[in-house]
This record gives sequence, C-alpha cells and structure tokens, in this order.
Amino acid sequence: MRVRDWQDIIEDVMESNADPGGWRAVGGDRANGIGEDIYFGHPNAGVYQLKTYAKNPFEVQGVGSQVARRIDDDIDPLFPEDGSGIFGVQRGPEDEDEAEEAVKNLETVLETHADAPTTPRALMEDIMDAVDSPAYGPMEFDHHDRPDRLTDLTDTFEEAEELLDAEFEDVIEEDVSRGFH
Repeated sequence: MRVRDWQDIIEDVMESNADPGGWRAVGGDRANGIGEDIYFGHPNAGVYQLKTYAKNPFEVQGVGSQVARRIDDDIDPLFPEDGSGIFGVQRGPEDEDEAEEAVKNLETVLETHADAPTTPRALMEDIMDAVDSPAYGPMEFDHHDRPDRLTDLTDTFEEAEELLDAEFEDVIEEDVSRGFH
C-alpha cells in the first residue's frame, strides 16, 4: 500500500474511467484527533481512503491510499446505496470555451427539471452528467461524529488505517508546530 497526498488519490479517482455514477462514499470525524476520514468506493475501481483536515478555509491537507482493488461482497454493504447526501468530484474547465459549454449544459438541465416532475437524486445525476463529473454518487457523511459504516470500514482495513493514521499525524504535527493548536 502506497500512502500519497490526498489530491493524488482524487486524481486516481478522476482518471479511473469507471462509470462516473457508480461511486459511493462514507465519511465523518476521525476516530482519534482532528480531521475527517472518507472512503470512496466503486465496484470496478476499488476502495480509496482519505484522511484530511482543513488547515484554513482555503487549504486542505491530507493523505490517502487505495485500500482495495475492488468492492467484494463483504465490503459492498458498508457503502450506502442512498446516503444522507451526494458527493461529486469535479475538474475545473480547461478554457473559456469549455466553461461556456458546461454552463449551457447546466442551464438546459435546470430548465428541464424546472418544467417537469423530478427528484433531488435525478437532478443531481443530471447536473453531474452536464458538467462531466468523473465521479459522483450517494454519500453518508456525519459532520459531528462517525457513521457506523465508517467505523466498520476502518475495522475492515485496520492495517491501512494504522499506516495512514501515522502518516497523517506527521502532516498535522508539521503544520501545527508552525501555528497554533
């Protein structure tokens, strides 16, 4: 298992070529210390774990790793089919033309959904398709605690958890020693 910067893991997710709508995620507070734990999973792309914290409102620090190559029958129930929310991973437009095209696509989706009966999930899926999101899906996330699924995933990937936690503590210690706690 290779521990890397959290943004490198997000790049792996974006470049996976997996069905964009097939991702699922679970996240919440870290069990020990500041920050959050997040697991992203896709049946064909595997399971990724991130440990992050907001250094300030404009900067996030963290580490992550791929902890499984695919979601098997034991891991599948630990990821939500429907979550408390929906997450998405998005690349920024490369140029002005691409940005304008995304805006046109998004306007069309919003106009269509405004004129027809719809569900929040259908709207979100159409928005993610319109902006060409490489990964999105249901997410169970608790901003103040740890969902049971998160604890179960942490227990399932116990060795990865220990290694990532040690690396993450080094990141936090380096940042906090230069600031205040």
